[in-house]
Amino acid sequence: MPRKPAVSTEVQENEMEEIEPVVNNKKDEIDDLNRLLAAVLDYLSDDEVEVIDIEYLLENTEGLREWWNQYRERNRKKIEEEITKALGDLSIEELENLREKITGNEKE
Repeated sequence: MPRKPAVSTEVQENEMEEIEPVVNNKKDEIDDLNRLLAAVLDYLSDDEVEVIDIEYLLENTEGLREWWNQYRERNRKKIEEEITKALGDLSIEELENLREKITGNEKE
């Protein structure tokens, strides 16, 4: 049987150079998420906080609002699919009421 040609070390080094930035980016992303989670948990575990203020968290935790907006946008497609499935279960009257609410909001 013919032997497979050995992969040159140059090719392996090039592949590793391409992988390193991806790994570093993931590590940075994980570190950032850990920082955000720690900030939120510090706030939630503060005995002096009587009412949880999400807006305060978003304003005072660097990067949290940006992360939240990106998260919501990534999940937009899932929300759209859930709504589409739910519409199939509604009666015609419920659909008409929903249409009135939507078109009524557009006119305002």
